[in-house]
Amino acid sequence: MKQPGSIQLFQYWNRLRNGRVAPKRTEIEPADIKALLPDTFILEKDTRREAVFRLAGTRLCSVYGRELKGFSFPSLWREQDQRLVARLAEGVFRAKSVAAIAFEGCSRSRRLLAFEMLLLPLDGGVENPRSLGIMSALAKPFWMGADPLGDGRIQSVRVVDPDREPLFLKNRAATTVPGILPGRSPTSETTLLTPGARRIRHLVVLDGGRQG
Repeated sequence: MKQPGSIQLFQYWNRLRNGRVAPKRTEIEPADIKALLPDTFILEKDTRREAVFRLAGTRLCSVYGRELKGFSFPSLWREQDQRLVARLAEGVFRAKSVAAIAFEGCSRSRRLLAFEMLLLPLDGGVENPRSLGIMSALAKPFWMGADPLGDGRIQSVRVVDPDREPLFLKNRAATTVPGILPGRSPTSETTLLTPGARRIRHLVVLDGGRQG
């Protein structure tokens, strides 16, 4: 985690939870994170149990050229990454894990821009899981907001237990995401790699968070 917005939101979330698995969604005070609001969002599950945007900041909506409220969260990525994104969101909802995603956004004119996204769990009760998130661009090109993003390609993911890594050190190496090698079957989605790591499609995911 390298972007200042991601670090600030994590520190705010960590203070609110005060040793609990996650803070309650009612404890989030927009005034406390006023400077971050344009880039923040809240996810919930819809009637199909899919992660969708409940709220999205103005800059985030501008980057995608549309109001994101009610839109599918996995739909922001290319088709081959959507299943992984859905699983990451489910891990935040169910296991109360913290997920950081580095991805490359592709605009409608095929311009590329790197982003960092952080997903943090909120306690909304068993029936109303929520996630607080933030998305930050690593640069601010002139076309951002004028040439909306179409989809994104995941470059790396990090899933951690914040109790084991309370400082969530930004110098810890993320797990890089190689492309699928020619001739290699992507059908195996849970091949065990090393203790605490699993391969999901073409990605390596480090398990984190707690059950319950």
